[in-house]
Amino acid sequence: MRSSARTAPKPAVAGSAARRVARPSAALCAPNSAPIAQFSGLRRVTSTIRCRRIAKRSMRVGTTAELQAPLGADEVPVADMNTILSERDACGVGIIANLDGIRSHKVVEKALMALGCMEHRGGCSADNDSGDGAGIMTQIPWKVVEAWAKEQKLSFKQESAGAGNIFLPNNEAEAKKARELVESTFKEEGVKVVGWREMPLDQTVVGQFSKETQPIIEQLVVESIDGKTGDELERQLYFARKLAEKKAKTELEMADDFYFCTMSSRTICYKGMLRSVVVGQFYLDFQDTDFETSFAIYHRRFSTNTTPKWPLAQPMRVIGHNGEINTLQGNLNWMASREALMTHPVWEGREPELRPICDGSISDSGNLDRVAELLVRSETPMDQTMMTLVPEAYRNHPTLDATYPEAKNFYDFYAGMQEAWDGPALLVFSDGETVGARLDRNGLRPARFWRTADGFLYVASEVGVFNDVLTNAENVVYKGRLGPGQMVTAKLGSGEFNTHADICKSVAAAKPYAEMLKAVSRPAVDENLVPKEEPMLSATDCLKYQSATGYSGEDLDLVIQSMACTGMEPTYCMGDDTPLPALAASPHLLYDYFKQRFAQVTNPAIDPLREGLVMSLEVHLGSRGNILQPDADSIPKVVMDYPTLNDTELEYVQEHPALNTKTVACRFKAGGSKGALKAALEDICEQAAEAAKNGAQVVVLSDRVSGDLDADAPAIPALLAVGAVHHHLIQVGLRMKVSLISDTASAFSPHHVAVLLGYGASAVCPFLALESCRQYNAAPRTQTLMKNGKLPLLSPQDMQDNLVAAINKGVKKILSKMGISLLSSYAGAQIFEIYGLGQEVVDVAFKGSISRIGGLSLDEIAAETESFWKNGFPESDPKKLANMGFYAVRPGLEYHGNNGEMSKLLHKAIGLGGNGADPEMFELLHKYQSEVPVATLRDVMEIKSDRKAISVDEVESAEKILARFCTGGMSLGAISRECHETIAVAMNRIGGKSNSGEGGEDVQRFLPVEDVVDGVSPTFAHLGGLENGDLPFSKIKQVSSGRFGVTPHFLMNCEQLEIKVSQGAKPGEGGQLPGKKVSPYIATLRASKPGVPLISPPPHHDIYSIEDLAQLIYDLHMINPAAKVSVKLVAEAGIGTVASGVAKAGADIIQVSGHDGGTGASPISSIKHAGGPWEMGLTETHLTLTQNQLRERVVLRADGGLKTGRDVMMAALMGADEYGFGTVAMIATGCIMARICHTNNCPVGVASQREELRARMPGVPGDVVNFFVDVANEVRGSLAQMGYKSLNEVIGRSDLLVQSKDGLPKTKELDLSYIESFVPEKSTSVERITQPTHELGPVLDNELLEEKAIMDAIETEGTVDHTVGIMNTDRSVATRVAGQVAKRYGNAGFAGALNLTFEGSAGQSFAAFCCGGLNIKLVGEANDYVGKGMAGGEIVIVPPPGCACDSSVSCILGNTCLYGATGGRLHANGTAGERFAVRNSLAEAVVEGAGDHCCEYMTGGVVVVLGKAGRNVGAGMTGGLAYFLDEDDTFLSKVNGEIVRTQRIESSVGEAQLKGLIEDHLEKTGSPRAKQILADWDAFLPKFWQVVPPSEQSTPEVMPEAGEPAKLAASATA
Repeated sequence: MRSSARTAPKPAVAGSAARRVARPSAALCAPNSAPIAQFSGLRRVTSTIRCRRIAKRSMRVGTTAELQAPLGADEVPVADMNTILSERDACGVGIIANLDGIRSHKVVEKALMALGCMEHRGGCSADNDSGDGAGIMTQIPWKVVEAWAKEQKLSFKQESAGAGNIFLPNNEAEAKKARELVESTFKEEGVKVVGWREMPLDQTVVGQFSKETQPIIEQLVVESIDGKTGDELERQLYFARKLAEKKAKTELEMADDFYFCTMSSRTICYKGMLRSVVVGQFYLDFQDTDFETSFAIYHRRFSTNTTPKWPLAQPMRVIGHNGEINTLQGNLNWMASREALMTHPVWEGREPELRPICDGSISDSGNLDRVAELLVRSETPMDQTMMTLVPEAYRNHPTLDATYPEAKNFYDFYAGMQEAWDGPALLVFSDGETVGARLDRNGLRPARFWRTADGFLYVASEVGVFNDVLTNAENVVYKGRLGPGQMVTAKLGSGEFNTHADICKSVAAAKPYAEMLKAVSRPAVDENLVPKEEPMLSATDCLKYQSATGYSGEDLDLVIQSMACTGMEPTYCMGDDTPLPALAASPHLLYDYFKQRFAQVTNPAIDPLREGLVMSLEVHLGSRGNILQPDADSIPKVVMDYPTLNDTELEYVQEHPALNTKTVACRFKAGGSKGALKAALEDICEQAAEAAKNGAQVVVLSDRVSGDLDADAPAIPALLAVGAVHHHLIQVGLRMKVSLISDTASAFSPHHVAVLLGYGASAVCPFLALESCRQYNAAPRTQTLMKNGKLPLLSPQDMQDNLVAAINKGVKKILSKMGISLLSSYAGAQIFEIYGLGQEVVDVAFKGSISRIGGLSLDEIAAETESFWKNGFPESDPKKLANMGFYAVRPGLEYHGNNGEMSKLLHKAIGLGGNGADPEMFELLHKYQSEVPVATLRDVMEIKSDRKAISVDEVESAEKILARFCTGGMSLGAISRECHETIAVAMNRIGGKSNSGEGGEDVQRFLPVEDVVDGVSPTFAHLGGLENGDLPFSKIKQVSSGRFGVTPHFLMNCEQLEIKVSQGAKPGEGGQLPGKKVSPYIATLRASKPGVPLISPPPHHDIYSIEDLAQLIYDLHMINPAAKVSVKLVAEAGIGTVASGVAKAGADIIQVSGHDGGTGASPISSIKHAGGPWEMGLTETHLTLTQNQLRERVVLRADGGLKTGRDVMMAALMGADEYGFGTVAMIATGCIMARICHTNNCPVGVASQREELRARMPGVPGDVVNFFVDVANEVRGSLAQMGYKSLNEVIGRSDLLVQSKDGLPKTKELDLSYIESFVPEKSTSVERITQPTHELGPVLDNELLEEKAIMDAIETEGTVDHTVGIMNTDRSVATRVAGQVAKRYGNAGFAGALNLTFEGSAGQSFAAFCCGGLNIKLVGEANDYVGKGMAGGEIVIVPPPGCACDSSVSCILGNTCLYGATGGRLHANGTAGERFAVRNSLAEAVVEGAGDHCCEYMTGGVVVVLGKAGRNVGAGMTGGLAYFLDEDDTFLSKVNGEIVRTQRIESSVGEAQLKGLIEDHLEKTGSPRAKQILADWDAFLPKFWQVVPPSEQSTPEVMPEAGEPAKLAASATA
């Protein structure tokens, strides 16, 4: 039965009088609701935000996944990366729970209030009004349901009843079919449908885009026919729901339009494509005071895809997820593989009806929820479920070892059975009886919680969501935060609150995990699994084998031998300018066709160098059993510490009695016969399947030859063999029975091993690379070099160990750049893109992977493999391996876009050295460029105009084209001062823009040069060719992960601010500047120590999610509202979805860089094997933004290998508005492409900090101007030939592109039709470029700057005192004020004092970029990023008056505070979160506790921690000092001793420094903890540790003065 009245008039929101939603960002959503309540008697002004409305949506082009054929009836579904990448999200979440289980409407009101205060953590569609999703989970409001039933004359027994909100097709006829299907299915399962309740809704608050897809929403009320209750009833409802969902998908084909939000006897979920502030208005049930619950989970979603779906809003059925599952494809494939094994008695043999468990077409959160729900319904407790699926980093964990060590056995047990669902995540969850929250192992999501005296538990992504920090202070008894991997739970009704340690102890005690683990073997050191010592081949035979496998001389010298000697992956420079393998004339190993994927924006990379303690490369070998009923036989029987095995370790596995290992030879018949390779693949697949059926738990796929090579039997490419067998075993239901090991000659680099692991191998034995090490060690030349000290003295085993270590480190780095911590989650996850393999190959071995340009067939791969193999049979014995020119330019070998011939022609054409342009040489240069080999995708495209040619005189001027040119972010430090400033002057002359890179910029460059005589300025005496009025500053200032030189003054002197999320040559990684390039000048700019290497961390500290990137964009718009903000991304599949999120986050410009970008230094595998072509990334970005009506919001810039006018035209036709030039701009200053940038020995001074080399730099600004003018004129000529008068007319006209019909050497199957895709735009390029900078709407700083007293103090350097209220929606407060001060006076030149006091809960980035003269006090609490980029001034944070909790152990500020600070001081009367003072350069700080990774990457300043700290203290710390109070003798176990030394306070100067800071802390904050310490100083002083990096060891604070006795003798090296 259905009730009536779908909608109702719009009433006031329940509880709205108490709720205040302050100033939502115009960049995210428009406010069309919710009055703003007054704030505790303090000022508050209500304002309406103006926002752009978009009337019409464009047609959406189907994705590859949507066009694929359906699966066969018996085919196991394989996750498709195209589908997965179409939807990415991040969010804000929280919990409210009454621990006594008391239901009330107050919980609903508070949940709506908190949800409203999370609006800035969500996103909106292009209409600025349709939310990406918001929702609330509660207990079923039985009073509301029963009142409806009574009105409808219906009855049911509540204890046997359930309810759920359902999304039905918005076509009534289809909805009717869905209702009938539900009723019949539920009846079959013993569940009676009591009635269908039409939800009372207010449709007027729904945004336009949301309305277009809004389903019919009804509430289904049911009752168990046989009276089931409790868990039995939950399972009955779960089963009925799953069957109905399955039938709807298969019988009615309405999977996307039919969705159960929940179906439970306990919980219910109200959600939709709504903004958080209108959820309470849309669902009128929330305004009914009979709606009572004892808990609520709330969630606000930010989807990077702007066409989100109503079902993807959260919470889900049991979880609410703020984060990203980086391993989703692997999780889905492994889940599909293990489904057949997942049985449990409660399902009575009907488990097949529940399959498939997962669905790649829904979100990562939805799939994690499906798995979690299955485990819970199968009698796995909720807390155990979360520990199984999202395990903490339990190794190298001092707190775990001391507090709950038994948890290790639990985690070890499940590590072999269930790969982690890995990625940054804050999970809130409930099964209706337990409610809780869990944080990911890295702690990369904020999670604060607090308990109150009246029995409530609160968890939230932010504090301040109730706006009651002042008024409720006496009621709060504890404030904390979830640390990495931690969890809290509450049992509803019992009042039981469980902390993380208690939960782990309880779960670990439930089964005898230690006993069950006794059957698992882990090879011990004393088992002597050392590498073979003697070569196994003759030198000649080894050379033949290497040649036959595809090794080149460079591979041997630059990669294998380098790793054998150093244990590190080799570093190289300048990027990859060789052709894609599919375009190249030379043969390539199959691995080269695969590009590593990487994290950007939606999820963060991990830092394998400084935060490797959260990572693991453990390998579990053997069969895996039933995770629903695990026992000792369910887990793999052998564990190896890493995946790269030497020959002895492989033999150990092959001979292990528990594994019954089977080895399968991987060879195919040579001769070019059609289908030979495919037949061989089918044969090894059958052999592997038969082995699994016969009890083998490991299958070794081997191409090892025991005797002579057979010319007729080349090796099947190992990657092809692994992928084919992996997918075949999945399809035949045997994948969980066996582990695969690749024993191959072809793998010798981290990339090779990573690809093998990614496509299903558990381990790899690179036997020929190991043999190459033995051969290298035995060579007479090597022995001589070792004797002469030119090489380290190494044994054959040492070299092999080094090779294995280097490969494993490289593999860890590859995992980390995707944000994956565990190899078990990476294996089989297929986190790669394919460039140049056809669909036939993908279907056989790489199913689900992205291969968008087609390419080689199996027969063509066979031919390429044979071309290598025949090299193993030369007419005479070889003396050395041939080079192929893959790395260095070698005449006649692999083509390089940047080569000596091109450089020489360019130098002559531009008149290098100020000699004037030479038109004839430019003609020669153009001719040369038109005749070079095909190297990029754009080289395969041709322009086919639809107009007749016109005179070039009718085309727009070169000046207009030049204004669209930019140079790349080349940092001062990577390149010389001369080169950096020459490029800047030149770009400013032509009206373009240069980019500072990440090294900061000298303040003297912010002013025009006015003292030039004869081309020379005394101020810039190192430059030539100057003119008065030249501007040496970079119009684009870069903000990267290292934050070097990023100060308020720096940020105020630019036209654009660029956030570098990724770099083309090493996406997903940080930067590195060798110590010998850190000169005193460079060190001054970067606030670091001369001669000390500088490492930029991967981009994860404050841009680890889309909402946090949005916050950084907000920060930059706050400090400099005149500057446009750009975000630099690197091309990869899915970049369009990412770019949509970036556009919604408020960016003005999006830069799409290609994989071929340059670099001063990068691991060689990153240069060669990460990132994609910008042609694909730009096309996808332009199309996706256009389809989603976001294109008009942003300017698109293309970057990567651009050198010619043709390159510019191609980028324009593909959608770029602006064009970035990198390496070629350096060449125009005199670079000769020596490719030794990383050595500091650049022979022409372009990329060196050595003064004698810098003096050689020949270029002047006019040379660079000449180059760019020529490119602009090329563009004008091309436009004239096309018949167009301006770039504005052709930008985005991809319909004018056509693929060339000229054949390629390897394949005729390349398909670039994707690049030809065309969607009409609504805006023009000129409109996008000239539109104003995105505004933030009303912000608190504007109110402050409107205060006459404050502005007078700024203008006159006076003093002012001002107090104002603040709440969590007030973000980046005081940042714009700081910008105004810094603009006038610099970072520290302001002589006045702005004494600003804020009362309440500060939003993110409180006092970011604070500068000298600002004295900021917060009475209340703060969120993440306090003092980010602080350059001066003072920040003091104290708890509110009357606070009942102990401030010394209460969290008062969030994560990543003082990030990149270069000055000033912070005092906080409470504890800080993770990554406190990361990259701090000169700031001083005192806090009373800190989380993990404190002082990470610190290069200066002083940090004092008066309480406990988390793990990994001082990782990467190269400067500054830190003092930690250690009252329980646990501190040393938490220090990362790789760089720093830890000692007691030994010098009186150090004691005075520490005591003085604590005295100041007491004075500023009134801290009881500081008072206690100072009152008993002599007792507390010996409990402090001083953390000292090498650069500080001789300072007076560390070393006692001569004759002064050391204060304390005890010291330690952690």
